[in-house]
This record gives sequence, C-alpha cells and structure tokens, in this order.
Amino acid sequence: MEFKDIFSQRLQTLRKSAGENQEALGAVIGIGKTGVSEMENGRKTTTAEKIALICRHYNVTADYLLGLTDCPRPLNGEEPVNRDV
Repeated sequence: MEFKDIFSQRLQTLRKSAGENQEALGAVIGIGKTGVSEMENGRKTTTAEKIALICRHYNVTADYLLGLTDCPRPLNGEEPVNRDV
C-alpha cells in the first residue's frame, strides 16, 4: 500500500472514530468538505501545515498518519483518540 493510500485511510478512520463529519474536519484545517473528501479518497494530498493540524486535532503523530509506523502514539503523552485505529 502506498503512503498516500495509508494517509487517506487513516485520515478517514480517525475522523469517523472521533464522530466528526468531513465539514467539521475541514473547519479545523481550513478547507471545505470537498477537500477533505478528496484527501480521504486519495485524489488530493495536503500541506505539511495541514498534516500538523490534523495530528494535533486527533492527537497522533505524523509518522502514524503518513504510514511510517503502525503505532498511533499520542502527542504530548496524552491518550490518542482511538487506540484501535
């Protein structure tokens, strides 16, 4: 699986695990619902700034979100949104 596919899948899983819709995530990172949908479907990528916002919002590392590790380690020693992600 390619990094873009892993990112897309993990982004969608994190968002759904948090009980958010695409519009809510878009508001956090400054894009519309369509932009979130395109990222979740692997049609678009995003900036490092937005990746950092996503990681902070869901309390996971960029390494996890980007598929460099399978451990959704929390930032700042806090619990991640969902350990089963």
